[in-house]
Amino acid sequence: MKAKDVMTRFVVSVELDTPVTEIAQKLIDRGISAVPVLYEAGKIAGIVSEGDLMRREESGTERRPSWWLRMFSLSENKARDFVKTRGLHARDVMTADVVTVSEDTSIVLIADLLERHHIKRVPVVRDGEIVGIVSRANLLFALAAAEPYATTSVDDETIRETLMSSLQDAGVRTLYVNVLVSDGVVSIWGDVDSEDERRAATVAAERISGVVEVQNRATVMSETMKSMYWE
Repeated sequence: MKAKDVMTRFVVSVELDTPVTEIAQKLIDRGISAVPVLYEAGKIAGIVSEGDLMRREESGTERRPSWWLRMFSLSENKARDFVKTRGLHARDVMTADVVTVSEDTSIVLIADLLERHHIKRVPVVRDGEIVGIVSRANLLFALAAAEPYATTSVDDETIRETLMSSLQDAGVRTLYVNVLVSDGVVSIWGDVDSEDERRAATVAAERISGVVEVQNRATVMSETMKSMYWE
């Protein structure tokens, strides 16, 4: 699935000279958390989010550092904070370094970008012009609309071989783990290193086509057992 399959196509935007008060009202009226800022030619210049408007002189929420912190703060930082908290237009408060994607960017990559950059949405651009936006909510909608994993008939031996390979990919040490499969019912036995590994084994099994039930009887090793096995 790609950005064009999940993106919101009708994007509320503002211009560089749009007043901050007008931006705040747009966010409230539209029930959205951010708006792209566009140049006159329609190219994206930045984005203003709720976070950019949280610290404002008008609302009394601007940061007030202690006198000693102000003393040692760089004048450059003071100037930047002044513009951010008291600037009157979009150009003053927007985040200019905007992460964007194309219509053909996969939602897997988009999810990675959101996580890596600690952001909640990415504009979708075509030839530099914004054509949509993908937010975390859009990715949730994609997940909700996804087809459940198929439960087609697969022989038990294939299920077991697939699971043993998947366990290693999931970070589960398989040296002391055994898997039995009967009529699509997976039974996991043995010792694992942690509760996370135990859960990962269950998830790995549940994702395999043909599995109808997972019975995870693996035991999390004590520290004493770990020292015997791994050291």
